[in-house]
Amino acid sequence: MTALCAAAIGRYNAALSGVRMQPMLNTAVKAARRAGTVIVRAMPDVDRLTIETKGRHDFVTEVDRRAEETIIDVIRTAYPDHAILAEESGVRAGHDFEWIIDPLDGTTNFLHGFPQFAVSIGLRHKGRLEQAVIFDPLRDELFTASRGDGAQLNGRRIRASHVTDLGFALLGTGFPFRETDAVDRWVQIFRRFALTTSGIRRPGSAALDLAYVACGRLDGFWEAGLRPWDMAAGILLIREAGGLTGDLFGEADPLDSGCILAANRRLYPQMRALIDQLSADPAR
Repeated sequence: MTALCAAAIGRYNAALSGVRMQPMLNTAVKAARRAGTVIVRAMPDVDRLTIETKGRHDFVTEVDRRAEETIIDVIRTAYPDHAILAEESGVRAGHDFEWIIDPLDGTTNFLHGFPQFAVSIGLRHKGRLEQAVIFDPLRDELFTASRGDGAQLNGRRIRASHVTDLGFALLGTGFPFRETDAVDRWVQIFRRFALTTSGIRRPGSAALDLAYVACGRLDGFWEAGLRPWDMAAGILLIREAGGLTGDLFGEADPLDSGCILAANRRLYPQMRALIDQLSADPAR
């Protein structure tokens, strides 16, 4: 066995060790990896995919649907009575456990060959987030979290960044293409952060952006007009990595409002204060 193969096996075993004691997380990991395989295998034929429009700038492909079917099949095999909230197939209610699924977060990126998309699976029990998986199949990066057990990337513990000065912060965001009424407020926030921070990135996958906040690649993130499946797994990852999440404009649950603010513990109140100033005085 070559040293390279041994190292790869070691990383794989380390990743497995982080989820071995969490059966539900293990199920989510299995489902995400299988969906990732569906997505990667479809990439060479992306120009021949059937594409449908769900709304303005919102697309769905047969790959989204196949990946979601793969995830649901794995979950139903293990937990046939659990509820499911999925982007493409809607809601299957009636159980205290609810799986929140985005089979391909970043469909537009995928269609353009832009390498920034992911599978996102969250699980909540009686309304409380318990398990999270975000899987980047191109980089083979598996972000996982269990409530109370911390967050991991490929089996190694991750933490939100230690940046304390907003002037040194790198932030992520996304355009509120679903919520056109929020564009003006978003532009105000963007302008303020663009003038205040060291940079802003808009890669196009909210799930991965949130995972990057959890592991410190981004120091903070904000977006409006999201859906629960865009955020559920990322919210738990950030909380378990020592970061903070909240509603962008108030005190609502981001999973209900669709508007999220996330950052490490030192930057969150600074970002919150700037947004609150703009809300109090829109002309600023």
